[in-house]
Amino acid sequence: MPACQSGWHTTKQRVRSDTVAMQKISLEALARQQVKLAATAAGGHTADTVFGGHEKVLRQTMIGMVAGARLSEHENPGEATALILHGRVRLHAAHLSWEGTRGDLLIMPDNRHSLEALEDSAVLLTVAKRS
Repeated sequence: MPACQSGWHTTKQRVRSDTVAMQKISLEALARQQVKLAATAAGGHTADTVFGGHEKVLRQTMIGMVAGARLSEHENPGEATALILHGRVRLHAAHLSWEGTRGDLLIMPDNRHSLEALEDSAVLLTVAKRS
């Protein structure tokens, strides 16, 4: 049954009475929403947890960024990837940098890094936290 939460579409369906409900989320709609919100946000970026959270090992977060916005240098909390859904970004780590565009998967380095939006961008960040 389609429902609308926070402007993005999700579908929940009971599979069997002894299993948890499945969910379908439109990443495209969520990406568009986050980029739109980023346009008026302080720092030019926003984020919304798609799956998991601080209490879980796995966490997926949709990040929206306007061109020129930057997520400042920070530590990597675990194994992480960034799937570029819209736009173009640059990942900086030490003296190296990598560019990613729509459809690219950037594997985040274990060391300190930052992310810069070269265009209005949406990124699905997936992190499996270290125990």
